[in-house]
Amino acid sequence: MHKDLPSRSVQELESMIDQQQDFTLLDVREDWELEICKLSYNLIHIPMNQVPNNLDKLDKDKLIIVMCGSGGRSAKITKFLLQNGFTHSFNLTGGILQWAKEIEPSLPTY
Repeated sequence: MHKDLPSRSVQELESMIDQQQDFTLLDVREDWELEICKLSYNLIHIPMNQVPNNLDKLDKDKLIIVMCGSGGRSAKITKFLLQNGFTHSFNLTGGILQWAKEIEPSLPTY
């Protein structure tokens, strides 16, 4: 879908969490979506349309994994971050739905 975009799979994300790697997990979904399901990992929540005005909340030197529901919105934000100097930004392939399917089946989905 977004072949030219740097990405991480849900398995890679799980491994990074398990290994306690230092990175930022940026969730760009809407508030109501997080109320239904979210990862227990300490994430930064900035809805997609608010990201451009909140770049100061992100560290350009830190690895950033961007996630949404299925990977479309996060792909757009990953591209935007890369264009704005956040060179260590990656899209989470398949988003929270892929995470629920492959990693945490007990997670409610929508």
